[in-house]
Amino acid sequence: MDDGGGGPVPEELGAEECMTLISPGGVGRVGFCTATGPLVLPVNYTTHEGGVLFRTAFGGPMDEQLDTGVRGVEFKVAFEVDRIDTTTREGWSVLVQGAAHRIAAEDELTAAKAVAVEPWAGGERRLYIRISPVQITGRRIRHP
Repeated sequence: MDDGGGGPVPEELGAEECMTLISPGGVGRVGFCTATGPLVLPVNYTTHEGGVLFRTAFGGPMDEQLDTGVRGVEFKVAFEVDRIDTTTREGWSVLVQGAAHRIAAEDELTAAKAVAVEPWAGGERRLYIRISPVQITGRRIRHP
């Protein structure tokens, strides 16, 4: 609770600053709904052409959920990245909301492979997924 004596100050971040913060890539979390309820998975990601790009396995939870079964219906996801300093109790968090798409067209797949996002998890991760942002929000917590 802020008592007016120099407590934490939350700051809303614009979409451009949010994309700048997450542009180095790294580890983020993708959240989506499944038949059994919400699921959040960590992924290694990079930013590419204004979106978020990551790799996963064919037949895994993301692959299964991308099949909406209805032409033109997009699979909506939330993608979150944060950096937190527990010592200073400062940090930032970015939330990207939008549609997730399999990258299948040969020219798009070639471009995605050139970005070289490398998953830490073992096994085959040959399915490239791109999140096309519809909304990008973020906030930073600082101490004055």
